[in-house]
Amino acid sequence: MRSRFGSPQVAHALAALLVVAAVAGCLGGVAPGGETPEWTATTDAGLAPAGDRAAGAGTLSVHFIHVGQGSSVLVVGPEGETLLYDTGNWDDDGEHVLGYLRAHNVTRIDYLVTSHADADHVGGHAEVIEYFETEAEGVGAVYDPGIAAATRTYEDYLDAVERHNVTLYRTRAGDEIPMAGASVRVLAPPEGYLADRDRNENSLVLRVGYGNASVLLPGDAEAAAERFLTERYAGALNATLLAAGHHGSNSSTGPAMLRAVAPRAVVVQSAFDSPYGHPHREVLARLADRGVPTFWTGVHGTVVFETDGERAVVRTRYAAPTDPLELRSAPGVEPGGDGPLERRISFKVGPDAGRSSDGSTPADGGPETVATDGGTTAEAGDSDATESAAAESATTESADADSAADSLTVAEVHADARGDEDANLNDEYVVLRNAGDRPVDLSGWTVADEADHRYVFPDGTTLAPGETLTLRTGRGTDGGGDYHWNADAPVWNNAGDTVFVRDADGSLVLEVEYDG
Repeated sequence: MRSRFGSPQVAHALAALLVVAAVAGCLGGVAPGGETPEWTATTDAGLAPAGDRAAGAGTLSVHFIHVGQGSSVLVVGPEGETLLYDTGNWDDDGEHVLGYLRAHNVTRIDYLVTSHADADHVGGHAEVIEYFETEAEGVGAVYDPGIAAATRTYEDYLDAVERHNVTLYRTRAGDEIPMAGASVRVLAPPEGYLADRDRNENSLVLRVGYGNASVLLPGDAEAAAERFLTERYAGALNATLLAAGHHGSNSSTGPAMLRAVAPRAVVVQSAFDSPYGHPHREVLARLADRGVPTFWTGVHGTVVFETDGERAVVRTRYAAPTDPLELRSAPGVEPGGDGPLERRISFKVGPDAGRSSDGSTPADGGPETVATDGGTTAEAGDSDATESAAAESATTESADADSAADSLTVAEVHADARGDEDANLNDEYVVLRNAGDRPVDLSGWTVADEADHRYVFPDGTTLAPGETLTLRTGRGTDGGGDYHWNADAPVWNNAGDTVFVRDADGSLVLEVEYDG
């Protein structure tokens, strides 16, 4: 097994390459003969709020290939062009991705897109380029955000680009990848990058549109990138299907992102036995609270989204629940392999189809059909009374949560304690306020952060109308409106975090983000 990390000389060479990129402002085709490559800028384009392009006779299909703890997405356009977004983890040398591409008779990659340089996303780049350039019909061009990694995996990828003289583009927000018959727009990273050039935060984010359908691919984008996306594309970020950011990590797919995208379905790409615990519980809870059918490659295997621009269907290789909170009840499946795909969900798509004002329940487009137990579904319009009752129940629960949220508010988050935080934990606190006209019984309610640290209010905790209570991180005796977490270390992230408040039944009442 090859080393994941390259030599210091490799790191210096890659840093030098990026200096050239920053000074020159463009990365051109990679020159043969070992010359330093230059970045060629792609063309600038805006973001259409809806209806990216009229659907033709073909279909758009998006294949979330099960590569284990990594990411790889194959997009096949309505006119047959192919886009490969990432190539899986470094430890299988592209075996899972190449096996899938061969099994589906893909003979050319028109657009190879690097979300970012991490080895679980570019793990098969070198092998994919080598195979298609020597045994198939080639790679049209490579798109990269332009932030290098000092790893052997990334070095091998650049070597393959140079060896086969494949055009390499530094890509940024506003660019467009010219897939025939579809719209492929680059939403991030912006020029100048985000978060001190953090690789995850500067993932190359794509919105793939066809007719009234769209798919959002955010790579490993986290809080800074999601904030950029929701602010820059306010009102125009919606997508039919969302790939969960960063393999379902609780650092991504935040509340504001979900509200802005309002997806009809979500796909998580990670291993069933992910060493990082992906997908994280808080992300699954956020999706469950919104009633979003969720597909996880760790239990569903490869997931395929298909659309003609007016209707959409999601197919998977294995049957498993689509209720986010039931995903872990299904057995895990190994990456790789191939087999028949069965339909799990189908629905109409449109500018507003299937979305209510909060993006949680079907609106006009006909009832959504979801097999919550992983079985095959019928076409939309054939859902039975059980599904209708479940939808009504979910709507009622959502209304109850909204009502509670109207009364209870997060009045303040004081995350940065004075002086030594570890020695002054009680100066880190959250203030809750009852803004309603009735008492709120908080007995058994929980407060949690994004890392799922949890505090449970004791029995008898009641907050009268207009009153506040302060939940302090450190130790002490409860009383006088002060409650104590009795934690041994800081809980709230100074750089920004999310406060989750749930009632005694576990239903989400409040979800409030704050910045550092």
